[in-house]
Amino acid sequence: MSINVRWRSPAMDESRKHRGAMAHHAGASAEAQIEAHYHAEGFSTRARRWRGRHGGEIDLILCRGPLLVFVEVKRAATHAGAAEHLRPAQLRRIATSAAEFLALDPERTDADIRFDLALLDAQGEVEIIQNAHMFD
Repeated sequence: MSINVRWRSPAMDESRKHRGAMAHHAGASAEAQIEAHYHAEGFSTRARRWRGRHGGEIDLILCRGPLLVFVEVKRAATHAGAAEHLRPAQLRRIATSAAEFLALDPERTDADIRFDLALLDAQGEVEIIQNAHMFD
């Protein structure tokens, strides 16, 4: 009988923590840049990193008049590369969380709803795909 033991050195744990912290800060920075882009277009922020009970997180929820926009932010070297980071399981969680958010806000039951994909490349250029068909 053999026992398979996985050993991780403290240095590996620290490296993983460092990478996680860097990714968190990069994501928060990308979301702030995208949020500023929407604010320049007259939107106001309803929520940042809103998390539903079923594990889905919506990066930004913005509104302008009767329009409510759920935004997924992706950052990579290129816009195409950023778009490739979106996975079907993540899209389902976003849709579930958006429905939950709407159910918790009875004032918004008649809102116009839009799902946008916001892409940020390495040069800081923003591309917004409005009405992204993320759920096909």
